[in-house]
Amino acid sequence: MDAMAKGADAAGQAGAPPRIAYRHRLPTRIWHWVNAITLFVMLMSGLMIFNAHPHLYWGQYGANFDHPWLSFKGRPIPGWATIPSYYSLAGARRWHLAFAWLLVIGLIAFLITSLLNRHVQRDLAPTPSELHPGHIWHDVKEHARLHFPTGDAALRFNILQKLSYFGVIFVLLPLMILTGLTMSPAMDAAWPWLPVVFDGRQSARSIHFIVAALLVLFILVHLAMVVLAGPINEVRSMITGRYRVPPDRSEA
Repeated sequence: MDAMAKGADAAGQAGAPPRIAYRHRLPTRIWHWVNAITLFVMLMSGLMIFNAHPHLYWGQYGANFDHPWLSFKGRPIPGWATIPSYYSLAGARRWHLAFAWLLVIGLIAFLITSLLNRHVQRDLAPTPSELHPGHIWHDVKEHARLHFPTGDAALRFNILQKLSYFGVIFVLLPLMILTGLTMSPAMDAAWPWLPVVFDGRQSARSIHFIVAALLVLFILVHLAMVVLAGPINEVRSMITGRYRVPPDRSEA
């Protein structure tokens, strides 16, 4: 009798409709897609700007005869990876600066909204137990085995997501904006502390490049995780907010 009841219960669960949960609020979804387009344009226009002088330096100065720590001389970025696709420093700067304002305004709006609705405190801030090395290492091993969270755990950010999102939102994007401002002579005159903080415009340019590379790495890992976790479900949740919750492994 018990075996029959368990079998009937399992059959009922198997035929049950999928559980749908509201995963992402509207401000988060809007900022995600606007930011995706903004970063895409800024990275490609930034590569065109870099083509004009493909050398990076540390310190106050940086001229053609200084020794760069990184140089792409003779290996220009191809047109398919730049905006515009043809050489135009002035055009690339217009694209870059226009979308830089969109990045700044979007980041400020997101931070204000997320602090007011407690998205940062509730969803992004790691708890002390999550920061324990054992907990972090466990999540690393689970991701390496492609064992993604299921059930209610799938509705919460894991510690690796929290650390990466927190780092992008509160470290990389602000650093990208501040180093970009430091490269502007007008901003250096208005805020003379900027070149002091970054040890000169050329150091700021190098940091700007490094941060851009880290953002590209984040985007590639993020896209890989979306594909591995189920792209239709993941993308749909970022468009509509609705997410099909994977059944808990303990119930399978």
